[in-house]
Amino acid sequence: MSTLRYRCVGVTWQGSFHVVGGFAETTLTAASSDASVATTVLQSSALERSSAEVFHCARGTWEILPGMWQLDVPPNQIVAVADRLFSSGDCLNCWKGHVEVYDGELNIWSIMDHSALPDLSLLASLPSSAQRLYLTMAAVGTQLYFLAGYQVPSADDSFRTVSLVHSFDTGAAPGLVPAWRSFRPEMSQEDAEVGGKELFSQCCSVQLSS
Repeated sequence: MSTLRYRCVGVTWQGSFHVVGGFAETTLTAASSDASVATTVLQSSALERSSAEVFHCARGTWEILPGMWQLDVPPNQIVAVADRLFSSGDCLNCWKGHVEVYDGELNIWSIMDHSALPDLSLLASLPSSAQRLYLTMAAVGTQLYFLAGYQVPSADDSFRTVSLVHSFDTGAAPGLVPAWRSFRPEMSQEDAEVGGKELFSQCCSVQLSS
């Protein structure tokens, strides 16, 4: 890549590998007073921070796409579903209250219809005092799955962790089929006895073909 990036997001889309957003820095070589010594300078611009770089596997080359991520704050996760890209947050807030979809022709992100939800915990019967501990997203088919963990107060002034899976159907017909649903992951008898199993970190889905 031509640009050094960190806190960026990688996603395979349309046969190419996209590295989106991140805190980008360009490496330049500057001359010094001593002609035999070169100084490395790192520079960053808003154009680079809002860009993406694409690796074309067939050609083995990189291409920069200006403005693909139009925020200074890097994305949290981006997934590809049915030839479209989806995001739900950034590295400061993994859930921004809605799902965003990317229009490659217009080079803009827009809010997905019927995806707005102030708090994903509203999908489950959790007390208002529940605090989200983690959230990660994966795509399977047309579904976006959000694996979440919440800290819930118990009667003895302690806390327990509740793991939930929220799903959003990107292909649901507006007004006909509910796009959101929520369920508890199945647990073994051993996990149930100790109060549940925590899901954490970031996840991904992999499709295997013969």
